[in-house]
Amino acid sequence: MHKIGILGAAGIAPRSIIQPARRRDDCVIDAVASRRRAAVEDYARLHGITKGYSSYDELLSDPDITIIYNALPPAAHAEWSIKALKAGKHVLCEKPLAMTADEAEVMVEAAGTAGRVLAEAFHDRYHPVFLHLLARKASRALGEIRALRAEFHVDIPFDPHNIRHDPAQGGGAMMDLGCYPLHWLRSFMGQEPEILSAHAELTPLNVDQRMEVAMRFAGGVEAQLVADIASPPFRGLLRVEGEFTLAAGTTYDYQLAAFVDAVNNGASLPTGGQDAIGNMKALDAIYIASGLRAS
Repeated sequence: MHKIGILGAAGIAPRSIIQPARRRDDCVIDAVASRRRAAVEDYARLHGITKGYSSYDELLSDPDITIIYNALPPAAHAEWSIKALKAGKHVLCEKPLAMTADEAEVMVEAAGTAGRVLAEAFHDRYHPVFLHLLARKASRALGEIRALRAEFHVDIPFDPHNIRHDPAQGGGAMMDLGCYPLHWLRSFMGQEPEILSAHAELTPLNVDQRMEVAMRFAGGVEAQLVADIASPPFRGLLRVEGEFTLAAGTTYDYQLAAFVDAVNNGASLPTGGQDAIGNMKALDAIYIASGLRAS
C-alpha cells in the first residue's frame, strides 16, 4: 500500500489525486502539507486526510509516505521535488515541471541519483483517447500530416494576487496553459519543434495573458499554438480530422495507474525524464522568441 502526501493544499488535488486514489486499493492519501496551519487542518478534515502538516519538511520526513504529489506553484517545483527525491520519495509533479529547462535537468538528474520516479503531471497523455490518436497516426490512418493547431483557453480574470498572473511564481498563459498544447503537439509528432515566432499579449504585470506561437516540425509540418487565460469559455483542443468515441475513466485515473505501475514495476512513463526536459526547452524558446526572456 502506497501512502501519498500532497505538497500544498491545492484546489486541483481533489480531482487530480484524491479522488483517483480513493478508486484504487493500492494507495491512499495519507497526508497534506501547507504553511498555513488553519488551511491545512480544514483541508485535511474536508477531504478525510489523516495527517495535516504545517511544514513541507515535516511531510517529507514522514517515513510512511512513499509518493509525493507536488501541487505547489511552479516556482517551488524544483526545490521541493528535489528535496522529496532526496528523502526517498517518488514524485508526481504538477505541470510545468520547472521554471526553466536547466531546473528540469537538475530535477531529472536528482531522480536518477535517488533511484526514484519523477513524472510531470500531463494527465491527458495517459488517456486511451490520446493513445488511440497516436495509434491512428502510427498506422497512417490519418494520412499525411501537413499542419497542426493546438489551443487552450480559460477565463482567469486579471488579479495581481493570483499566482497565475504572478511571473515570480511561474504565472502566465504559456506556463499555466500553453505547456499542455505544446505537449500535445510534441507527443503527437514525436519530435522537438523549431520555434519560428511567438507573440504575447501582456497584463499590467507584464505577464502573458495570451500567447500565439508558430513552430515547425521535421518534414516541414507547421503548427500553431494558442494559450489564453482571458478567453472564456474553458476549452482545449488539438485539431485533427476524423471522429471517434471511446468510453473510459478520467485522465487522472489513468495517470495514477501508470505512475503506480512505474513505482512498483519500473514501467516507463511518457511524461518524465527527457520528455519533461524537452517541453521546458521548448517553453524557454517560446518565451525568448516572444521577447519576455533574454536569450
